[in-house]
Amino acid sequence: MIDDELKNVKHVINGDYIVIPIETGYIKPNENLDSIINPAKELMKDGDYLVIAETPISVSQNRLVDESQYTPSITAKFLTTVWSKYLWGYVLGPLLGIKERTIKNLRRLPEETKAHKEVVLQLYGLKHALKPASEAGIDLSNAPGTCVSLLPENPEKVAKEIKEEIGKDVCVMIIDTDATYMKNGKYFTGLPIAIEGIEADKGFFGYLKGQLSENMGPTPLGCSEKITVEKGLEMANIAEDYQKSLSTEMKTIHSVKSVLGTEIDEVTIEALDSITHTPAVIIRRK
Repeated sequence: MIDDELKNVKHVINGDYIVIPIETGYIKPNENLDSIINPAKELMKDGDYLVIAETPISVSQNRLVDESQYTPSITAKFLTTVWSKYLWGYVLGPLLGIKERTIKNLRRLPEETKAHKEVVLQLYGLKHALKPASEAGIDLSNAPGTCVSLLPENPEKVAKEIKEEIGKDVCVMIIDTDATYMKNGKYFTGLPIAIEGIEADKGFFGYLKGQLSENMGPTPLGCSEKITVEKGLEMANIAEDYQKSLSTEMKTIHSVKSVLGTEIDEVTIEALDSITHTPAVIIRRK
């Protein structure tokens, strides 16, 4: 049964759950998270989940790197053109049945990707740079200009601090859209970090093994509570289902132009602030 107080609050139903989006402007570097926390304080009830995307957390922590400051090495150029664009875009990707959208994006990798690979090599190493796309959870699509955002620092600590500010018996979780996989009952991800119970930092080797395993959905990076992997994945998938329904979703660099009407390296904070962002959702059992 839907609570009377939700009659005038935007929400959708997903199976046994009510999903209440928290809509904000663009959360800027070094800005606090009040635009997420204040609505959560007002709307949340004991037992609710607050699921937050990793990028607004990272940007608020100023975890931005300007890729134009990096000169691609021979290794970065090889990994971009020969390895990612041609070997994965035309041979291994189709062979392993990776998403058609990913294959299409690999085949049209822009020149700037070489500098991006250099960033991955320098900050995370070859293990992550070998991944053909979405390396180490670095987000190219929600940062201004030639900047990218790294994963948030200590997401578990951030989740606990947000819960404390909300002041209710709720569960706060920070997630990344990069996949968690399961094989033989064990969970793993290529991402550098994940909640307890998911083996993390597998890089390219986790991605490769993942193509032969079951994709379980987005990865919970940090949580305010001890939570089972299964419950974490359930909440992460519900949150992603809502994000996928939005016309302003910018999942890849190629979707930036269609949403903002600008090239990826020309995106300004003003342009990012011109659309409605949904950095978090509240999930409540019906």
